[in-house]
Amino acid sequence: MDKTIAVIGAGTMGSGISHVSALHGYRVLMLDAQPGAVDRAREMIAGRLAREVEKGQMTAENRDAVLARLVPGTWEAVGQADMAIEAVLEVMDVKKDVFQRLDRALPEHAILATNTSSLSITEIAATTSRPSRVLGTHFFNPAPVMKLIELVRGEETSDATVAEAQAYAASIGKETVVVEKDTPGFVVNRVLMPLFIEAMRIYEEGIASKEDIDKAIKLGLNHPMGPLTLADLTGLDVDLHVMDYLYNEFHDDRFAAPLVLRRLVRAGRLGRKTKKGFYDY
Repeated sequence: MDKTIAVIGAGTMGSGISHVSALHGYRVLMLDAQPGAVDRAREMIAGRLAREVEKGQMTAENRDAVLARLVPGTWEAVGQADMAIEAVLEVMDVKKDVFQRLDRALPEHAILATNTSSLSITEIAATTSRPSRVLGTHFFNPAPVMKLIELVRGEETSDATVAEAQAYAASIGKETVVVEKDTPGFVVNRVLMPLFIEAMRIYEEGIASKEDIDKAIKLGLNHPMGPLTLADLTGLDVDLHVMDYLYNEFHDDRFAAPLVLRRLVRAGRLGRKTKKGFYDY
């Protein structure tokens, strides 16, 4: 695989994917539809790298080399890439539009990857002329730190595409699992969302405090953090979106979002910053 990739989306996940890719020698073309988003992402990455230099974890020369590999991209420049990773909103129509543009811009052999955490790879791939070169590359937040990438096959994803994605993941220091069937939520979110939901229901029913729920799971199941803390970290609006998607796909109450979550997300959208997460009030 060539050392140039394109990352579409410069939000939390896109900037993290760009960061870890550039750190391991890739030239990264960064694109985002929102004006100024790429510049803000590069500034945020520069701040993280500066802290590593201050701690002696990286030399100033290496920092400068990493930043030089983070290039504001254009759709014309995407034609230089052998792989593109989409990390835009978890909205199917938005992703389909991005993949149609990528299909036109990328060379014929290029891989088209989506960072979706739950949406259908097959449906996204169907908007392109090369569904065998499309797969899911589900990174976890924060992407530079978390070790796992879920590689998700669509119905037509080729073995060669999976193998090339595995090679890319290994080259940036990640472990992979291959999700063989394109099913909503893949592996991690199929397990994680019911955990979140049950923890939220226990809190909602007044069975235990949020602190004790998290403590019980941390100490009783040896998890590094409790489910309510993790739900805040991943973003309650994202959690709710995934739960609703899984519920609509499976029609199973295991994935029915608790009322307390809907209230907190609604409060966050109304700008009531003190009630945007379980530990923000």
